[in-house]
Amino acid sequence: MEEKHQKARSLVQRLSSVAAESKSAAEAIAEIRRLSKQDPEMRAPLADAGAVPLLAARLLNHHHHQSSAAEAQENAAAALLNLSISAREALMCTPGILDALAAALRLLSPAAAQHAAATLYSLLSVEAYRSIIGSKKPLIAALVDLLGAPGAPTRSIKDALKALFGLALYPLNRTALVELGAVPPLFALVVKDGRRGVVEDATAVIAQVAGCDESVEAFRRLDGVSVLVDLVVEGSGRARENAAAALLNLVKSGGDKAVGDVRDVDGAEAAVRALAGGDSGASARGKSKAEALLRALESGRWSQVQGLDDSETGTDDSVPQTPVSYSSSTSSCDSKKSLLPPSPSTV
Repeated sequence: MEEKHQKARSLVQRLSSVAAESKSAAEAIAEIRRLSKQDPEMRAPLADAGAVPLLAARLLNHHHHQSSAAEAQENAAAALLNLSISAREALMCTPGILDALAAALRLLSPAAAQHAAATLYSLLSVEAYRSIIGSKKPLIAALVDLLGAPGAPTRSIKDALKALFGLALYPLNRTALVELGAVPPLFALVVKDGRRGVVEDATAVIAQVAGCDESVEAFRRLDGVSVLVDLVVEGSGRARENAAAALLNLVKSGGDKAVGDVRDVDGAEAAVRALAGGDSGASARGKSKAEALLRALESGRWSQVQGLDDSETGTDDSVPQTPVSYSSSTSSCDSKKSLLPPSPSTV
């Protein structure tokens, strides 16, 4: 192991001793990316040797647009993602790391932006980091903008959604997401994006964001309740479940006015009743969400969902299924701690 530490120190020293734009620096960054991907045991030594601030500085230095500089930035973003899997604390303790990731989200390189979003998702698997990351408004704004970026690759969209989901697991971040304009692009993905898995991932985030008072007006402006009711009727299994969770969270956070919004949509009560009845292979979790929502709709009072525990209402940190499709056994679990998979894949 000492040999790995020595190799890491040598590589980081090489990176720190050359001009930022030099070919040697680019080669060192590429090597850090390669090692951090291929050898998990190199990640901690690289972080201990001081690789993180040097890689972060590369992302902040975005005034050079040559192809070589863009490649180095992509490699730096990828290396930070790989390091985050084993050394999250080292990243979060680095001054300016969140500013660097925000800058990467706005780079012209789609790959660098995607790696930055995935790094945030990795960091957000640590509950204590969610409030810290959520306090960085420019970072949230950059993630939101990535959702609507013209021609954004599917993987970039999905990683941005995962990061937003991780942010929304912390209740106070939900208001910030609404205020920074997350709701319109989320619903736009549901209505207009036909890419596989995107609707399911977007509705998982919507279900979390619905758990704040500000969501009621934000959803009204977009006729969001009608969109969610349509999904309960004809969405995929996971989208139906997420939509029911979103409506339930909206009712709990918005009270009687939100109950009224749902009841005003033609066919809403019938759609929820069908899901509560377990039609079309509805999951037990989706069925329980629909049953709780149905009680409120039938009585016309949101108090009908008060007093239910959080595992039934899903308004704390739970959502029908995490918006990820990792092979990890934790990808579909009710536990707060296992909502986010332990790590994304290396790049």
